[in-house]
Amino acid sequence: MHAYRGHLLHISGAPRLGEARDHLVSHADGVLVVDGDGRIVYSGEFAGMPEGAEVVDCRPAFLLPGFVDAHIHFPQTYCTNAHGGGQLLDWLERCVFPAESQLAEPDHALKAARDFCRRRIDVGTTAAMVFGSAFPHAQDALFEESVRVGLRTISGRGIQTVGPDSASELITDEHSALALTEAEIARWHASDTGDPATALIHVAVVPRFALSVTAGTLHELGELYDSVRSRGVYFHSHISENLDEVAAVRTEYGVHSYLDTYDGRFGAGSTLAGKSLLGPRSILAHAVHCTDDERARMADTGTSIAHCPTSQLFLGSGTMPWRRTIASGVTVALGTDVSGGDEWSIARVANDCFKVHISEPGEAGLSVPAADLLFSATLAGARALGLEDRTGNLDAGKEADFLVVDPQQQWVLPEVLAAIDPDDVERLVFTLLTGMRESAIAEVYVRGRRVSSAG
Repeated sequence: MHAYRGHLLHISGAPRLGEARDHLVSHADGVLVVDGDGRIVYSGEFAGMPEGAEVVDCRPAFLLPGFVDAHIHFPQTYCTNAHGGGQLLDWLERCVFPAESQLAEPDHALKAARDFCRRRIDVGTTAAMVFGSAFPHAQDALFEESVRVGLRTISGRGIQTVGPDSASELITDEHSALALTEAEIARWHASDTGDPATALIHVAVVPRFALSVTAGTLHELGELYDSVRSRGVYFHSHISENLDEVAAVRTEYGVHSYLDTYDGRFGAGSTLAGKSLLGPRSILAHAVHCTDDERARMADTGTSIAHCPTSQLFLGSGTMPWRRTIASGVTVALGTDVSGGDEWSIARVANDCFKVHISEPGEAGLSVPAADLLFSATLAGARALGLEDRTGNLDAGKEADFLVVDPQQQWVLPEVLAAIDPDDVERLVFTLLTGMRESAIAEVYVRGRRVSSAG
């Protein structure tokens, strides 16, 4: 066993968002004791730790749960900060589709997979829902590299059966889309251990968004997902990111709401036309312009939202209404949405989350508490990804996904933290989380194993 000594900070237990403050744990002289299987056997004050563990003294560093990114795009690794004018739909056509098409070249895809995983390690993202490439060899490279370095990765090939000319290399016919998705599930889902309950690698069914497929494709995806849902396969897509997108979906399908297209109600007038794709392990990114009814339906079905405030700022998409969304009861986790978002770090996304919501107009605005930000960056993500029983905080019994964050490695951060009253834990958490940069992340552990880009 190894005992990692440092300042322990996390959200314990299994609270809802509004309860996070009451579950905020801070042990200035804390310790995580991790057994040979990578499981936490003790979490608390150093003075109370059991005997028999080799002490790894990380002080003055902080021990935080690994960050969970609920929405990030692997094939957009090399087009961060690419814009070229226009909002979402223009940006996709001018910047994203051409960049993603470059992964058709196997060597380029392999390099992208390695760089993608390296950037995740750099910023402390131990688990992620990854929107994948349209090309099977690129997905193979992503999963192989994730296994090699030891990251938790949930991903699925990006499914497109219709689209503009700039997306032509990413588009397949409907039969191929289904066949390639089935093959990916068969090859990669829980491939590292053979059991979804213990695996680090999982597969998702991932249509890009409702406008990238047809009603026929949605029907077939519903049948496919219904056949694999019980095996722990995920569903992931986008919803209501941009007003023009929402209008186009409603016009194309003749539906009352965007969510209807994923809920099996993609027939004209939102009539039932297939099986629902909603439920636990279904994560929809953005939800900026959802209605109260859509949010309530997501909450009722256990569908989660990946909130991407950095991306929404970059693409001018608007602001997901925090109070109304949280009030619905839906789980909200944070996502970088690289490369719609231009930050790889979930800590930076938490920083933007605070800024956009304190700036919401009138009574909608609020100062998101530090504990809620930490919760959204860690435990909420694990909950959205169906991994809360295994990771997301530093409770005893969980698998040891944690970060060693050393303020000494970041210029001025130690002095900023030293000015805070040691008893003011919320201020400490806020300053550390929103002020840290990747240089402060000294070590990253997944299931008790230190991960690095060297494998």
